[in-house]
Amino acid sequence: MSAKLKKLGAEVEKARAKWQEWETRTKELEARYREQEDTEICDVTRTYRLAPDELAKLLSMVKNNLPETAPIQEAFNHSGTETEDNGYEE
Repeated sequence: MSAKLKKLGAEVEKARAKWQEWETRTKELEARYREQEDTEICDVTRTYRLAPDELAKLLSMVKNNLPETAPIQEAFNHSGTETEDNGYEE
């Protein structure tokens, strides 16, 4: 084997090792990102005291691109409970 070929081979091995390090680091960061995202979603859910079914309805509304002016409270349809005036015309 020539010196040039050995040098290139060593560089390839070094690059592969670096690639493995970055792949591992990327996976760790992605996991931390998901954990933080989940934590923030839970915090928002608790802050607004949303029940799981209410959160599902809210997310469905967002997914279906309902206009922002639609009163969220109407979507939850709490039977028998009065809601404060929200400033929207009915």
